[in-house]
Amino acid sequence: MQMREYEFLVIGSGLAGLTFALETAEAGRVAILTKREAWDTNTWLAQGGVASVLAPDDSFERHARDTVEAGGGLCDAEVVRTLVAEGPAAIESLERLGVRFSQQEDGDGYDLGREGGHSRRRVLHVTDETGRAIEQVLLDRVRAHPRIDLFEHHCVVDLITTSKLAGTLTTRGDTAVVGAYVLDVAGGEILRFAADQTLLATGGCGKVYRYTSNPDVASGDGLAMAHRAGARLADLEFVQFHPTCLFHPRERRFLISEAVRGEGAVLRAIGGEAFMQRYHSRAELAPRDVVARAIDSEMKSRGEAHVLLDLSPIGAERVKRRFPMIYGTCLALGIDLTREPAPVVPAAHYMCGGIVADIDGRTDLRRLFVAGEAACTGLHGANRLASNSLLESVVCARRAARAAIEGLAAGRASREIPPWDPGSATLAKESVLVNSHWTLVRALMWDFVGIVRSDHRLELARRYIHFFRESIESYYWDFLLDSDLIELRNLALIADLIIGCARARRESRGLHYNADHPTSQDERWRRHTVVDPLSGRTRMAGPRELPFGASAQARDGDRP
Repeated sequence: MQMREYEFLVIGSGLAGLTFALETAEAGRVAILTKREAWDTNTWLAQGGVASVLAPDDSFERHARDTVEAGGGLCDAEVVRTLVAEGPAAIESLERLGVRFSQQEDGDGYDLGREGGHSRRRVLHVTDETGRAIEQVLLDRVRAHPRIDLFEHHCVVDLITTSKLAGTLTTRGDTAVVGAYVLDVAGGEILRFAADQTLLATGGCGKVYRYTSNPDVASGDGLAMAHRAGARLADLEFVQFHPTCLFHPRERRFLISEAVRGEGAVLRAIGGEAFMQRYHSRAELAPRDVVARAIDSEMKSRGEAHVLLDLSPIGAERVKRRFPMIYGTCLALGIDLTREPAPVVPAAHYMCGGIVADIDGRTDLRRLFVAGEAACTGLHGANRLASNSLLESVVCARRAARAAIEGLAAGRASREIPPWDPGSATLAKESVLVNSHWTLVRALMWDFVGIVRSDHRLELARRYIHFFRESIESYYWDFLLDSDLIELRNLALIADLIIGCARARRESRGLHYNADHPTSQDERWRRHTVVDPLSGRTRMAGPRELPFGASAQARDGDRP
């Protein structure tokens, strides 16, 4: 099969990937690769909105302070200030593309929402389907652009690097990404995509847990392939659990947006008692890590399978008008939110760690950028402030696009990429191993590496995951690839790395709560966990060791 060649290769079709593609298309041809349908992303499911300072009673300083307070002492102040300051420009860029954010009923400006951890109303939204509205606008633009090719149902197997082509293992910075091997799911053939600049915009890894708000595509692919290519990962112990996922047998991943609590909804035990005021002074508007642990504690102490989210304080008409999608979805499931509370539980939602990158998306590997949930830029620290994720996707994707365009001046990437060699792999005759291991890994992570952890649980998880990975790796090399096997291999690797980071952090901070170390040890542990790409071992990074806030161009002037 002939090799496909582009100036820019984008892996992922969420907000970050689509933004980068549209920004770079004027400088060269762009290929976007996505595992399933292009809309099948976490962006599409995002209900809440985009946080940005636009109200007269708000300020960049307030937004930055809220972000840092939520982040548990691990946010990079320079990154936070930059992202917050570029928020209004990011909103303008979305509006120029055609996004229309909800306005106040009297027409006097944006209808700004408020979510947990925010001290002001600053969340722009499109009713309660913000992500879907943004994704659709950008997808329409991408599909119409003559210099962008969109490849749906194309699953990336691995990145192609200069060190792999040379048959050597090198330290970071000595190798460049020059493309990717990609499975054409429909045809079963593994293709070669060559590119001068590559962006990973693959989202997170929510499917590593049994219960998640994420779509099935969120299997940590970008994190896994970056690790295998030689990039550092950081802070993987900080997995955010959304507090209010609907508890219903027919719909196990539907979120009820945090904006609902921002409008006045109250969390109650099944008996009717409101409980959040016992856990935090902001009650329902406490940061997500606090709310999720509070719900988990109430469920365990009371022996109940869920808690209740009471929307009656909002008022029936306001519920229907402000949250039409949430109201309609619950009504179709037999729950009238204007008359009864919704049963809710926490579910894995967002990875605050990821591939180490500076604010321009540059990674340890030349010609490789990352943006969105797959990146660890220092913005979120130990806990993401609600609705900062879509903001980060737009701001960092635009910055990465500018850096990637500049990188074209450094010359073309290698085009000497050999065809994929399957070796002696044969066609698998059954799928039971893949299916059973998928279930086992996710159950292991939920039971042992969930909202509350302990040293003993983490040690058990470490032992089990190593056994699972050994079995999966053997299967991977023995049989011809399909998308399920590719995803399972990535899922198991990321589970292993999350466990390693969680074991390394012997304190409780932000989203990481260890019952054996329930307090935060600021002096010793206000550092980042970093996964070495060669050994796979986790260590604590020293002060200023990671590139957060610093331009990679300034660190290494000849990086393309």
